[in-house]
Amino acid sequence: MLRRRCLAVIGLSLMFTPALVVPALVSPALAQSDYPSRSVRIIVPATPGGGSDTFARMIAQHLAKELNQQFVVENRPGGGTLPAMEYVASQPADGHTLYLSPSTTTSMHLVRKSMPWDVRKAFTAVTQIAVVPQSLVINPKVPATTVQEFIALAKRAPGKLSYGSAGPGTGPHMAMELFKLMTGVQLQHIPYRGVSQAVTDILGGSISGMMLNLLNAKPHVEAGQLRILGVTSRRRSSAMPEIPTIAESGVPDYEALQWFGLMAPGGTPPAILERLHKLIAEGMRTPEMQARLKTEGADAVVNTPAEFQKLIGDEIERWTKLAKAINLQPE
Repeated sequence: MLRRRCLAVIGLSLMFTPALVVPALVSPALAQSDYPSRSVRIIVPATPGGGSDTFARMIAQHLAKELNQQFVVENRPGGGTLPAMEYVASQPADGHTLYLSPSTTTSMHLVRKSMPWDVRKAFTAVTQIAVVPQSLVINPKVPATTVQEFIALAKRAPGKLSYGSAGPGTGPHMAMELFKLMTGVQLQHIPYRGVSQAVTDILGGSISGMMLNLLNAKPHVEAGQLRILGVTSRRRSSAMPEIPTIAESGVPDYEALQWFGLMAPGGTPPAILERLHKLIAEGMRTPEMQARLKTEGADAVVNTPAEFQKLIGDEIERWTKLAKAINLQPE
């Protein structure tokens, strides 16, 4: 009887132990070999047609081909990216919901009295995809043709010139605030709910200028609807090499890049992150992808998950320091 009880206990132990132990031992391998097991959604915090949407569709097309699985781009605009981010952060950390992050991700906390999470913990980096220089553009009726002429004009009439942005804390807003701080000019900030509304008003002359990435500025500049004074990168853009940088135009060391990258919910297995990074890196190095990026006014940047995670932390620190310097108050 005792022998039978012992055997029964041993049998139960063998029956249940694998279910508790084996998944912990093999889950990284399974995550690598079985991913993706179903369609993957890439959440974009903007309307179709913008920079985030463009890069998300480029990546989705490439990954779908390489992994033989659907990668669906889902647009969730509004709220300064926060609703889209909150949705992604709430999803399972299994790599089947990804986030196409604009650089605004690292500055939105500056204009919110409270944030539901810390970006560095709620999300984990996959890879940075591209960098797009922003540009200082003005309505052609504004009497300035260079950065220095614009600065002089603004100093002659403090607060008279206005600039638009996609909203407080967004990349264009912070880029212009950095410009104001470094040049000592006073410009009136007109926040909008999105880039397209601001562009409509600058084209109509309701506002004087704004920081706008080359992806959106280039067609309007080529059509003569906007005048571009300088780009925000340290080096001239390969898309418009004839345009000087703001730094070389009398504002030394000025730089405010707009970047785009892929992120996943915090806790996503490293094997999945590495697989996505490897495939994206291979795609971004192809001549076809390079040519398309140049057409969009962007430069490819394919860093590792660790490098991208560090960049996010550095950017948060940088914009936080600027917010304190200009006394930016949360809403």
